[in-house]
This record gives sequence, C-alpha cells and structure tokens, in this order.
Amino acid sequence: MYAKERAVAEKAARVAGAIMREFTAKGFEVRHKGAIDLVTEADVACEKAIVAIIRESFPDHAVVGEEGGASGDSPFKWIIDPIDGTTNFAHGFPVYCASVGFEANGELAVGAVYDPTRDELFAATVGKGAMLNGAPIKVSEVGELEQALLATGFPYAIRTTNVTNIPQFERFAMRAQAIRRPGAAALDLCYVACGRLDGFWEYHLHPWDMAAGALLVKEAGGVVTDANGGAFNVWGREIVASNGALHEAMVGVLGIK
Repeated sequence: MYAKERAVAEKAARVAGAIMREFTAKGFEVRHKGAIDLVTEADVACEKAIVAIIRESFPDHAVVGEEGGASGDSPFKWIIDPIDGTTNFAHGFPVYCASVGFEANGELAVGAVYDPTRDELFAATVGKGAMLNGAPIKVSEVGELEQALLATGFPYAIRTTNVTNIPQFERFAMRAQAIRRPGAAALDLCYVACGRLDGFWEYHLHPWDMAAGALLVKEAGGVVTDANGGAFNVWGREIVASNGALHEAMVGVLGIK
C-alpha cells in the first residue's frame, strides 16, 4: 500500500534537492518574511517543482506547502517543506533538506526527506519501516539522558513569544551528554530515526517541519508525542521525538516549571 505515493514523495524530494544544488552553484536572492525568517528564490522553485510532480500523479489531492499555503480539499494531503533549514541554506551552512509528507484520512502514511549536501534520502511508509538510501534504519538504544545526544531548535518569533525554549534548553543542558541545534527540524527527526541523535524536541513548528520526519521516527521504532507526552498531532505546534527509552525522562524535563 502507498507504493505510488512513496515513489512520488521520493522523486519530489530528490528533484528539490537537485534544484538546491543548482541555486547553490549560481547564487540566489534572499528576502525576509519576518525579522529573522528568510525565504529564497530556491524555496519557491523547489516548492513549484514538488507540487508539479505531485499534481502529475495525484491531481485531486490537497497540498499544504510552506511557501504556497494550502490548496485543494481532500482527505489525501501532501505536506511539504521545499527547503527545511532555509537560514542554513542562505548562509551556505550545509544542513538543509526537502521534506515531503503524505497524510491519508488523518494518518501520516508516507514520508521522504532528502539532504542534497550528503546525498541522503530518508523514506518511510506506515507499517513498513524506515530507510536511509534503501537500507533499513532504527533508533538508538541509549537509555539514560546522561548518555544522550539531543537536538532542538528555537522559534523565529523568539524575540516576541513567551515560549522561547531557552529554559528547556538550559534544563536539558544540565542533564544530557550534549545538545545540538542544527537548524532543520526534518533532518533532526531523521537523525533520531537513524540513531545519530537520541532525542529531539521543539516548539512553534509547522506541519511541514514535522510530517515526514515524525513518520520516520515512528517507523524506525521511536516514539513521537506532544510536549506533555500526549498524542502527537502534525497540525499542532510542538513535538518530542525519541528512541522510546528516553521519552519519559524527556517529557519529565519539559514538564518542570
């Protein structure tokens, strides 16, 4: 099931990655959507290419994209981030990707995330496991926060929001082995899925940041919830993802007032 959707997601993510490489080689314009929120010519070009590939095979499906917004009304939805990590991309910092998720009747069913700087394609289908460049992947077995490498991110609205994630970062810094802030949530989730990271949390995210990566974590044997340990909702704004063994401890740290 979902073999065609998986193939389309993988193709779209790879095509977007090729476009990123082209823009990196020739240069591009950058503009601001907010005080520190960027968008580039490449973001727009990648989203157009992804949507075109989806529409070619599934013209009646709905599409929700970071740059183009929502279009279509269907129980089958494609949730896409043409470049997750745009600020990294704009600065030439090689941590960014294309993320293509597919939701069927409210369930995340397919996810593909492609990192063009490392030529790494992460992909998953619900019930069929997760893969990196065609090889199965699984989460780590680290069971103690003191031995855990975690990742997080900070919101674009950090200067105006009440939930900055700074207190949570500080608490984890005193508990975990180390914390990273790579700047691309989709890749952070993929790294949890393949065991490079043991856990990840973040607030103020959007569906396109989480859809594909959340499915990858689940299919790799990990756990994904909201910040309180409740059911994960891709249309919510927060996520905690882990290898499972660390999940209760991570939620506990986040719950400290």
